[in-house]
Amino acid sequence: MEYKFHTNIPAAEGLNSLPFNPCSLLDFQLLKLAAGESWSGSSGDREILAVILGGTADFTVGGVEFDAVGGRADVFSGKPHSVYIPFNHDVTVTAVSDVEIALPSAPSDLDAEPYVIAPDQVAEGRWGAANFGRNFHQILTEIAQPDLPARRLIVGETFTPSGNWSTYPPHRHKTDDLPAEAAHEEMYYFRVAPQGGFGICRLYTDEGYEENFTVRDHGMHMMPEGYHTVVSAPGYTTYYLWFLAGTQRTQGAHEDTDLKWVGQTVPTLRNLGL
Repeated sequence: MEYKFHTNIPAAEGLNSLPFNPCSLLDFQLLKLAAGESWSGSSGDREILAVILGGTADFTVGGVEFDAVGGRADVFSGKPHSVYIPFNHDVTVTAVSDVEIALPSAPSDLDAEPYVIAPDQVAEGRWGAANFGRNFHQILTEIAQPDLPARRLIVGETFTPSGNWSTYPPHRHKTDDLPAEAAHEEMYYFRVAPQGGFGICRLYTDEGYEENFTVRDHGMHMMPEGYHTVVSAPGYTTYYLWFLAGTQRTQGAHEDTDLKWVGQTVPTLRNLGL
């Protein structure tokens, strides 16, 4: 079977890119630098949100300096710092400590200034209940950060506990039919704790295509279409950075009609303390 929607991104020192990408708007790169090393580039015609996965770095974006951005040890150690890089901006990143930085991006023509998103600006909470409960960080969304400008990008993090399901019931982002659904591409970038663990991811379409794969560190789920869901193996927590892009930034998802009833049980389950 030829898989269309998942891959692993390399995690070597320097700038790492996707081996292939079925999305037309979204892209993703992973920057790894040892303490004291630097990388320079340009955003071109794209906006980028540099999410610090672990470590600390200095940023210069279009001549604006942001010193010592970051601080968490890894993705499982608190909320992130992030830097919004507008289109047509040169950027230099210098590692203060060993650092890993996620670089989701999307096309943009928004004339904005670069800015930092601090941990206290990141919203947190819990979606679902019982064995499909999971915790989230909203980093750059229209709802949680309405005053932060962005053209297309919507970005957050999800932590799926041992044995639990996430993005459940499965949903899609296929058509612009707000408030019920918004047309968005989406990607997930995965990490797993403790090391050696795994999860399982499923994607399927209305036309009958189905793809299941094993989730490990640096796995990428790329979703220009399709319903999707994730489960963590018992004993392990899966993390994924999620990011979306479409014609607008208002979120809306259509749940699988056959499974939608599960989501309707959330209020009852929460009242039971689950």
